[in-house]
Amino acid sequence: MMRGTFTNEPSLDFSLSENRAAMKATLTAVEGQLGQRYPLVIGGERRETGGWIRSVNPGNLDQLVGEVAKARRSDAEDAIAAAERASASWRRMPVEGRAGVLFRMAGIIRRRRLELAAWMVYELDKAWDEAEGEVAEAVDFLEWYARQALKLQEPAELARLPNEANDYRYLPMGVGVVIPPWNFPCAILTGMTMAPVVVGNTVVLKPASNTPVIGYKMVEIMEEAGVPAGVVNYLPGSGGEIGDLLVDHPRVRFVAFTGSKDVGIRIYERAAKVQPGQRWLKRVTAEMGGKGAIVVDADADVEAAVEGIVTSAFGFQGQKCSAGSRVIAHAAVYDRVVDGVVERTRQLVKTGSGLGGEATVGAVVDKNQYDSIRGYIGIGEQEGRLAYRGETPEANGYYVPPTIFADVAPDARIAREEIFGPVLAIVKAADFDDALGIANDSEYGLTGSIYSRNREHLERARTEFEVGNLYFNRKCTGAMMGVHPFAGVKLSGTNSKAGGPDYLLNFVEAKAIGERL
Repeated sequence: MMRGTFTNEPSLDFSLSENRAAMKATLTAVEGQLGQRYPLVIGGERRETGGWIRSVNPGNLDQLVGEVAKARRSDAEDAIAAAERASASWRRMPVEGRAGVLFRMAGIIRRRRLELAAWMVYELDKAWDEAEGEVAEAVDFLEWYARQALKLQEPAELARLPNEANDYRYLPMGVGVVIPPWNFPCAILTGMTMAPVVVGNTVVLKPASNTPVIGYKMVEIMEEAGVPAGVVNYLPGSGGEIGDLLVDHPRVRFVAFTGSKDVGIRIYERAAKVQPGQRWLKRVTAEMGGKGAIVVDADADVEAAVEGIVTSAFGFQGQKCSAGSRVIAHAAVYDRVVDGVVERTRQLVKTGSGLGGEATVGAVVDKNQYDSIRGYIGIGEQEGRLAYRGETPEANGYYVPPTIFADVAPDARIAREEIFGPVLAIVKAADFDDALGIANDSEYGLTGSIYSRNREHLERARTEFEVGNLYFNRKCTGAMMGVHPFAGVKLSGTNSKAGGPDYLLNFVEAKAIGERL
């Protein structure tokens, strides 16, 4: 059933007038659907609970995107039970049938790509290209994992015995919990949910409370594509009320999480405890953030480095775990790097609402994030030299303009802690050894870049730079499915490599079978 060679889904070019007109029309159409209420989905049943989670446009706090039902503990228990019931038949579905569901889902998303992008413009204040690019990435996840599931069922190469027939196969684990992040509520939610599903598992999906509406839209598409009732159960709710219950539950086999380091560590610890009646060790896949370092060597192409730094630091308001939030520049080029980054940011980066399609930096997700980022800016004013601060738009939203600090010490908080906002720290290194040492002196290990023409330095970094995703002479964001398998090391996560050839192994168990002839 293989659907040909995998290729990444191309994004739309919004410099073309016809694409801009289509996006504006779609935004208007979606605006007419704002403010609706959405239920839980448990075993195919729509359920309201009396409590609601409000989703508000962070770029326009007067605009209600929608309200979703807030799950109770009893709903969580029912969702796990529904997933268990659905598991018996779904695991027996031939892999060709399960993969076919993902291929159909990819086709539906292609047809609705502007609509889904528009929902993210409203729910996250994403820039048009960031939102539409995320929809393309959701298609990539589906196309890639469907093909990988088919490959996983191919016979394994085993040594032979003259009197035995031997087999080695991968089987689904059972019921899992999927906890995706708010920053990529279409693409990462889709990949994290459908990867375990395509290999025969069933899941309880707990979407982020900041972006539950786009999560509901994706569940509707899953159903339209043919995901049976109970295979994916939509369960928004608070971590305190249902999160621990889901992670701790003795009938849950695995937990897939993307989010903050602190929450990821807590999930990892709780899932490790064997609960009464539990007959397995739970498996956790976790991606827990980063502090991306971009090293600029003495012989680097400084103009190219400046371009990559600005894109990595300020794309989607710096709200990417892969964001380049610290620059480590060789002393020989340090001043050129600082001046170049400041000037390029001044010229090209514009803060404002994502709705009009002109701004490159929109609002940050909510008040907690807004207050946290502003707090770090205050810390940065004590720890470094404020080299640039953009203008804050006059708007009713959580806007933080791009902010650049230079002359930052390697051990400064703004150079070590994940800020998750449009704040960049620039550190001076004496030489390449010093730069690599500064980059590695971090609890995180997700992404890193090196701009250098020195082959010896690049080859050293290939093994010595402690990150899961390393890039040479390019930005540290924008991993492509099937091209840059994505996940970190150290406290950035369990190195589970989304979009890679071995990601689906996180959600299966291997069985060896020998039959005497």
